[in-house]
Amino acid sequence: MDFTFNSFPYRVIFAHGALNRVADEAALIGKRALILSTPEQASAGRNVFALLGPLAGGLFDRATMHVPVSIVEEALVAAKEIGADFTVAIGGGSTTGLAKALSLRAGLPSLVIPTTYAGSEVTPIWGMTEDGIKTTGRDAGVVPRTVIYDPDLTRSLPLGMTVASGLNAIAHCMEGLYAVDGNPIVSMMAEEGIRSLYESLPRLAEDGGDDEARTQALYGCWLAGMVLGSASVALHHKLCHTLGGRFDMPHAETHTAILPHAIAYNAPAAPDAMVRASRAMGGREPPAALYELASKLGAEMSLAKLGMPEEGIEIAAKLAIQNPYPNPRPVTEDGIRALLARAYTGAMPQSAELEPA
Repeated sequence: MDFTFNSFPYRVIFAHGALNRVADEAALIGKRALILSTPEQASAGRNVFALLGPLAGGLFDRATMHVPVSIVEEALVAAKEIGADFTVAIGGGSTTGLAKALSLRAGLPSLVIPTTYAGSEVTPIWGMTEDGIKTTGRDAGVVPRTVIYDPDLTRSLPLGMTVASGLNAIAHCMEGLYAVDGNPIVSMMAEEGIRSLYESLPRLAEDGGDDEARTQALYGCWLAGMVLGSASVALHHKLCHTLGGRFDMPHAETHTAILPHAIAYNAPAAPDAMVRASRAMGGREPPAALYELASKLGAEMSLAKLGMPEEGIEIAAKLAIQNPYPNPRPVTEDGIRALLARAYTGAMPQSAELEPA
């Protein structure tokens, strides 16, 4: 068995109440922090500011979806004004993405405190959006120095975002199972991540106070991030990046709506991946199982209702075949158009046989 597996040198603190250790962990990274948050989580940012004490230099609470370059430039000015030598980001993928952009653009290391199940905090993947185009890349320098996972911080996460970000994490695992550069270690993490999230999300929907399920979901999220950081992404992420950058659509919700359709598209070309995924979901067929899970938990499965215009089907189909990500099944404009048409209305995913060679 021959394979290559790369690991990134970051520190993980995983515990209930771990947020209270933020000052000790931050002191290992730098001397003056710029705290990052979205406007909606400004109060969480102020709490981190207080916990950091003399290490806190300022709060920038304007992080937003898809990391607009204009926001990155504003944050760079704020960091320079206070003489920040690192950042502390609290929130979901938007805030983590801003921290990564500052690492990329200014060399500022980061400490990240996730409050959703995005998983991007442990990947070298960065993304920024300008003029409706989202540019992504990989750079080891954007990986946070430390990640603090505190299940208590996800208690206030609304059910809709719990479901969307959890299914987003499952998407990372699914693509890791058939990644062009996947390996047995990635597949093991991916299968365990799918199992953890598939089992815990319905429990959280039924009882938001289920701390065991909350911890299991956050554990699954970390595994999903490990998968995303260790292997290439494919069609699912290409479509979501295209839709997010072109139509400014909500990140996790778009991933949720696209996921079962992208898996159905690739299923005939990735039988081993489907076996693993099915095993993690109690023997169910992955596309149908994911669609039914998302629908049962109240996720919006229609791209139209998430804000994509009908003409976006044609636009996105053409954009998605430009510089396509490696994918187990050939990506064709007709195939993507049909996929998007079903996702646009929120219909059940439909698998098709591979075209004859």
